[in-house]
Amino acid sequence: MPVSLPGPLFRSEPAPLYRQLRREYGEVVPVLLDGGIPAWLVLGYRELHQVTSDPALFSRDSALWNQWPNIPADWPLLPVIGRKHPSVIGTVGERHRKRAAMVSAALEAVDPLELRGHAERFADELIDAVCGAGEADLVTQYAALLPVRVLAYLFGFPEEQGPGLVTALNDILDGQDRAMAAEAYVSTAMGRLVEERRRHPADDVVSRLLSNSNSHGFTVEEVTHDVTVMLAAGHQPTADWIGNSLRLMLTDDRFAASLFGGRSSVAEAMNEVLWEDAPIQNAAGRWTTRDTRLAGHALRAGDLIVLGLQGANSDPRVRTHGSALTGGNNAHFSFSHGEHRCPFPAQELAEVIARTGIEVVLDRLPDIDLAVPPESLTRRTSPWLRGLVGLPVHFTPTPARAP
Repeated sequence: MPVSLPGPLFRSEPAPLYRQLRREYGEVVPVLLDGGIPAWLVLGYRELHQVTSDPALFSRDSALWNQWPNIPADWPLLPVIGRKHPSVIGTVGERHRKRAAMVSAALEAVDPLELRGHAERFADELIDAVCGAGEADLVTQYAALLPVRVLAYLFGFPEEQGPGLVTALNDILDGQDRAMAAEAYVSTAMGRLVEERRRHPADDVVSRLLSNSNSHGFTVEEVTHDVTVMLAAGHQPTADWIGNSLRLMLTDDRFAASLFGGRSSVAEAMNEVLWEDAPIQNAAGRWTTRDTRLAGHALRAGDLIVLGLQGANSDPRVRTHGSALTGGNNAHFSFSHGEHRCPFPAQELAEVIARTGIEVVLDRLPDIDLAVPPESLTRRTSPWLRGLVGLPVHFTPTPARAP
């Protein structure tokens, strides 16, 4: 029987979950999405590499989906999948390659040192709000707020729009009842920003995209969709990367040195999270362009494939020593793979924001410790994103920075 992807199994710890699924189904699992819509979840590392490396057979074009007649207008995953997703993630072929290059160029122009300075400034402001209390929730009061504030600044948003964007982006990515209204909110806000930058260019990501769009043959509407996707893809996964890394460092003795002045373990902890506790567990998706077979299963033309990023990361065929530290090994699937993977400049931006956010916490709250037993920490109930609902900590109260 197919497994319910939004069901209770996907609210458990990932390692035992994927071991169980492999025992029962193998490397490709039949699943049911919201509303009983069928799909295939690919868990095998080699199988996922095959799917993401062959766009001719496993396309990113959602218009191929054979389930569209069964999808209601209010289906909660429409903001994520979309009948014909108008952004760069739904474009295929040469047009996708040109569009992806334009996006990468706009992000690559961000100076890393300036980015770190902006991230430190926003991180310090967030720590200033809690450092005198001696206790805080490092997810709701910190990690969930930091990436969108930095990204909104890079894109050109007024800072006061940050809180509303955080709420809306979370609603979209969780794919629940509020997803459609949240998508409308973000689209409206982004449309206003793009129109403002079209009339009054500035030194920001949106202005650079608009500047390059005409020469590449892309419309203002396409730019609007692309920056909306960039904001959504850059915020919550980065927030969860911060939260999951801090949880690991506060609960695992292997990373204790970082809590007492060391820094080498920060990068190791962040990389360990990308292998073992990936912020994006599963991602939709790819669509088969013809009937085919994958890991012994018969797939029909137009079937939806869900990329099991965390499942592939834990594949015992490639992780023969799964308990060992991953060190500098970056062969994980946490940024996906192939021509539709997360662009390298976007990955670098996320890494700078996340590492800066973690290091500011360690610098400003040097004796930080968990305020609750580790086993009481709970995760967001989403099969797509893996992040903490909260991370309560306590520490010696310290003064805010001098203005």
